[in-house]
Amino acid sequence: MKQVKISEAVVRRLPIYLQVLGELSKREVQTVSSQELGIKLDLNPAQIRKDLAYFGDFGRKGIGYDVSYLIEKIRQILKLDQQLNVGLVGAGNLGHALCNYNTYSKDNMKITAVFDAHPSKVGTKINSMTVLSMDNLVETVKEHNIRIGIITVPAAEAQNVANKFVEAGVEGILNFAPAILRVPDEVRVHHADFTKELLSLAYYLERERERERSNESIVD
Repeated sequence: MKQVKISEAVVRRLPIYLQVLGELSKREVQTVSSQELGIKLDLNPAQIRKDLAYFGDFGRKGIGYDVSYLIEKIRQILKLDQQLNVGLVGAGNLGHALCNYNTYSKDNMKITAVFDAHPSKVGTKINSMTVLSMDNLVETVKEHNIRIGIITVPAAEAQNVANKFVEAGVEGILNFAPAILRVPDEVRVHHADFTKELLSLAYYLERERERERSNESIVD
């Protein structure tokens, strides 16, 4: 692998490539060109080739990419070829949904423990997992080598949960709460803020309406 700085945008595109390649594999497609991937992803083929070239020479000129081989290599790049344990805090509707997805996922990244602070939820089952008390979080994270924490609690509780994950030694946090988290530099945080995405979507919808009204007035 080339020793160069790889941008976050490139890394974020890799799972998208993996998803499309997985769909091609299910249809027993053996090879795919960057042009074909570009059409499916609405991306410039040159961008796809550049992204993949950061990690190695995976394609063959005039033939394209071997789908199975490229899936294997991207999984290795994303460390999905090894078990990666995940802990989740917040056994509400979103937490249940994520755990249900986890049940059917074939990736080696698995939610292996669920926690909640509410006494009525502690001891209940989500699929095969028993919801644990927050008092057990630090011990369980260390015992099961959990490296990633997911936060699906209200915003007011998110920082306290993050602090617990940091204390336990997690290396990354996926935060679904609409809150900015303060963590040490060595802990990476990704935010999945539904509210922010919906508000920004509303802006673009309204802008499209304004453009349509403008076009209608020109026609009139």
